[in-house]
Amino acid sequence: MNKITRILTVVVTCLVIGYFSGMVTRSAITSWYPTLVKPSFNPPNWIFAPVWSTLYIMMGVAAGLVWNRIDFEKEIVNKALIYFAFQLGLNALWSYLFFGLKNPMLAGIEVILLWLMIFETYSKFIKINKTAGYLFIPYLLWVSFASVLNISIWWLNK
Repeated sequence: MNKITRILTVVVTCLVIGYFSGMVTRSAITSWYPTLVKPSFNPPNWIFAPVWSTLYIMMGVAAGLVWNRIDFEKEIVNKALIYFAFQLGLNALWSYLFFGLKNPMLAGIEVILLWLMIFETYSKFIKINKTAGYLFIPYLLWVSFASVLNISIWWLNK
């Protein structure tokens, strides 16, 4: 597989996972989520789709860049991609916990684990490919914000 195909494969995978995660949120966004008390810094609902789409593309490019180093650093790359896959799974799980189960407390605990796994993935990626690491910084920042938002929503609605 060539370099571009690897990057596109991971970008499409991330976008598909994001799409299915979004399917879990759709009905709750119009029915359950509006009933929650939210903090003053809660962004408008329309911002989430473009932000997450951009982040999924950046994640995919980052993972593709790392995957492209497989011929030179197989063991390190494989380990980094396992962390990547795990964090991507946790990312999808958060939507199910928060919107599917309507459980902000459980989602709040999980988002902390997600943040730690994103940071660990970033730490692995930056050692393999600087650009891949840098592409993870906006994701890390957004999930930091999302963590505070999630925990605030739980606190205001407990």
